[in-house]
Amino acid sequence: MIPNDRTREVSSQDCARDTSPNGTESAKGTALLGNFADYKRIQPSLVHKFIIKIIMRILTVLLVVLSVGDAAFAVPSFARQTGLSCNACHSTPPELTAFGRKFKLNGYVLTETTVKDKIGNSKDLLLSKYIPLSVMILLSDTAYQANQPSTQNGTAGFPQQLSIFLAGAFASHFGGLAQFTYTHQNDHFGMDNTDLRYANQKTLGGHDLVYGITLNNNPTVEDVWNSTPAWGFPWISSSSGISPLASPLLKGALGQDVAGVGAYSMWDSHLYLDVSMYRSEHARGPIPVTGTNYQYNISGVAPYWRAGWQQTWGSNYLEVGTYGIHLNSHPRAIAGPEDRYLDAAFDFQYERPFGTHFLDAHGTYIHETSDLRATFGAGGASAQSSHLNTVKLDSTYHWTSKYSATGAVFSTTGNADPLLYAQAAVTGSNNGSPNTSGYIAQFSYWPVQNIDINLAYTGYLKFNGARTNYDGANRKASDNNTLYVALWLNF
Repeated sequence: MIPNDRTREVSSQDCARDTSPNGTESAKGTALLGNFADYKRIQPSLVHKFIIKIIMRILTVLLVVLSVGDAAFAVPSFARQTGLSCNACHSTPPELTAFGRKFKLNGYVLTETTVKDKIGNSKDLLLSKYIPLSVMILLSDTAYQANQPSTQNGTAGFPQQLSIFLAGAFASHFGGLAQFTYTHQNDHFGMDNTDLRYANQKTLGGHDLVYGITLNNNPTVEDVWNSTPAWGFPWISSSSGISPLASPLLKGALGQDVAGVGAYSMWDSHLYLDVSMYRSEHARGPIPVTGTNYQYNISGVAPYWRAGWQQTWGSNYLEVGTYGIHLNSHPRAIAGPEDRYLDAAFDFQYERPFGTHFLDAHGTYIHETSDLRATFGAGGASAQSSHLNTVKLDSTYHWTSKYSATGAVFSTTGNADPLLYAQAAVTGSNNGSPNTSGYIAQFSYWPVQNIDINLAYTGYLKFNGARTNYDGANRKASDNNTLYVALWLNF
């Protein structure tokens, strides 16, 4: 994943596409897992040179992909394990179908694989003959509406990201995903999103109950919906854009910086519950943890909760839910004064097929309240109490398995604080406000099952509190608009 935006990248099942969304592969998967009644499957104008430059970049990517040819076929490790094409689990990676959600709930395990695909046939040893490895490569180019001072316009990522996945069933009731990512910006590999889980089933009150234990390193990475931050839209994005000053903790601030354990359940294919506990573990930090130079050092444990209800009627599917985290932190230390955060969120996910086409929509609202006793006492905030409100809505229409178009809007608001949101050229706020709003338009084309050509435009209506001169150095919010083109390879 991209540093400082780690929750936005790759599917927990990292799978390629299948060109027959209603074909026999999905039917085979449904038979293997049993009945699951979830569901049946202002752009601102740019200057002329900017448009020409982007057109040339897009044509370059197209030539690269077309040179690959239709013979290219690659199936990541979950597909190798199950023998199913990946759109049995995905509409567009990382969006999960009903089958994909149940596959993840069951610990990334299909129990009814044939004997010839296994090593061992007992509780003492049950291994797949296929090494559970996958690779993802992301090549990209980002162009800006206006240059940052003393920098070139445009950033190439070659690669922007390279990930290796250890993903699959490790035993009859235990599986997981462990992602190791290299980014060009940092020029090293590091541990990325990881979710290991034990799962089992029983009957409770005459209804099926799936239950399990998860070990993971990012709150919401264990979730099975795409309305929460870890697997939410945008699926891929630029690592070189300018990020707003403020966002809630749950939007990636703790990703790969914590270790957690939790228990979850799905009752009657309707009610989902999850409770997890997290502690700081600070990748690349000293051992034992000292907390020095880390803003968030969890005091004790931080509880995370999740509840969701899913329902179908006709061809419609809807999930509504809540999630959140409570965290006490010692800034840059492991003892002393604390900052206290409470993130409470609500979400929904809607899906509906239209023949071979498919529509989905996601929404989330996060309200964060914080008591910044430690930061205020150290002179880092002008008030002890603070709050943020974040809203994001997105909707994607899929034309068969080849094309998809997504539109999204986002907004963050909160109380002004000239110390917490200080003035600085390009990245700061001239009025101490965290308020930011904008939109994203994204188009994807899958010429073959494991390759995505992606084009996205991100526009800002307000940035760090203002439309114009938001940083005190005469920079406009729209100067941070980006046009992003990417080639996404999975095999």
